[in-house]
Amino acid sequence: MIKFTNELLFLNFFIFNIMGGFYGVVSKTDCVKEIFYGTDYHSHLGTKRAGMVFIANGKGFKRSIHTIENSYFRTKFESELQEFSGNSGMGIISDTDPQPILFTSHLGRFAIVTVSRVLNIAELEKRILLGKKHLTENFEGNTNPTEMIASLICEKDTFVDGIENVFENIKGSCSLMILTENGIIAARDKLGRTPVVIGKKEGAYAVASESCSFPNTGFELDYFMGPGEIVQVTAEGFSRLREPGEKMQICSFLWVYYGYPPSYYEGINVEECRYRCGAALARRDSVDADFVCGIPDSGVGHAIGYSNEKKIPNKRAYSKYTATWPRSFLPSFQEQRDLVARMKLVPNKAIIKGKKIIFIDDSIVRGTQLKENTNDMRKSGAMELHMRIACPPLLYPRDFLNFTQSRTPMELAGRRAIKQMNGDDSNLQEYSDPDSEKYREMVKKIAENLDLSSLIYQRLDDLIESIGLPKEKLCTHCWDGSSYFK
Repeated sequence: MIKFTNELLFLNFFIFNIMGGFYGVVSKTDCVKEIFYGTDYHSHLGTKRAGMVFIANGKGFKRSIHTIENSYFRTKFESELQEFSGNSGMGIISDTDPQPILFTSHLGRFAIVTVSRVLNIAELEKRILLGKKHLTENFEGNTNPTEMIASLICEKDTFVDGIENVFENIKGSCSLMILTENGIIAARDKLGRTPVVIGKKEGAYAVASESCSFPNTGFELDYFMGPGEIVQVTAEGFSRLREPGEKMQICSFLWVYYGYPPSYYEGINVEECRYRCGAALARRDSVDADFVCGIPDSGVGHAIGYSNEKKIPNKRAYSKYTATWPRSFLPSFQEQRDLVARMKLVPNKAIIKGKKIIFIDDSIVRGTQLKENTNDMRKSGAMELHMRIACPPLLYPRDFLNFTQSRTPMELAGRRAIKQMNGDDSNLQEYSDPDSEKYREMVKKIAENLDLSSLIYQRLDDLIESIGLPKEKLCTHCWDGSSYFK
């Protein structure tokens, strides 16, 4: 377990990032369109930058990178499709650094994309510079983490040994793809914090972060890569270069929120997991209500499970207006994100007025948007507002992946409530136990702050059971502070 004693250390961990996702194809024919559409199916995982790279026959690497902060992936790259060609390539949705990176080294010329979180990048940078090497790519005034990872790979004599070097030296997480003249080398994070899957169709193989990218690009899900596994992918198939490890710490929040409903992680479907989560919430709930409503989009699957288990109607008290307000996390500033989040959800007064309502949402981070939703419901005439959350209270920083909305831990609704009650939030373990009195006091305080009639969070043991993997294979750090780097 990682313990933090310095409040300042938290500041870098609660940055608004999503995660990122990649998609690569090696084919016997041109694969530009497959990569274009396959990468687009990862857009829910990032909002900052995107890129594609191809190896054109006889012409070498062709790359393009765009910001997607103010537009969608497709709108930025569609006009460039005719400029690309090739039987192999990769695409990346990145919520951090510009990617792909092109590298020329003793290992040859290659392109690399990563889904990573490198917490000790300053330490690694110092080591590289002391070795009289240099780094050229700049990321918001800092070293580009993907270039750092490529540099670590190039310290060794083979790609496999180089990736091992990455696993041994970074703190955080890293899954990656390397594009060479001989195909794609794919590696999943040493502890499997992020997923990597392989798809196949006649004459081609694909590698992706999200399995939902396969069906509409013609691929069939074929293989789930294991923690730390490295494979070589060609148009004929794939071969293992490093055996998967036994330890795994895949992020549980993938099933709760960030995963797209049709996707599978470790063979477990996202939507089915959310259904089980909602049903588990219902079994522990005795409140009487007229109907249940899932906050779109991720709350919908949980709400269906709750509704069917509780045998009360599932209604859309909120509708999501996506025509012009599609992504609440798109703008750079929190004020703009709050505005978008508020404007895109439209309450239906005809359904709400005079009713006792159970709302289901994936999580409460800061609680700002939920408070706006509550105000809307009260104005629309709701008699009672009962909030049910599909995961436990967020209490700890996300140290291993790039996603959370808050910049400091004190922005978290749970941490803020603890501080309000006691003036001290040093002993968080007591507040993560759903059977403790302090936990109940914290939840009550959060409900008061958000003007809710009642509030129930998912128990961690119920969430783990809903996912269906052993606790030791899941990262649950943001809820109970348990996880590790090695």
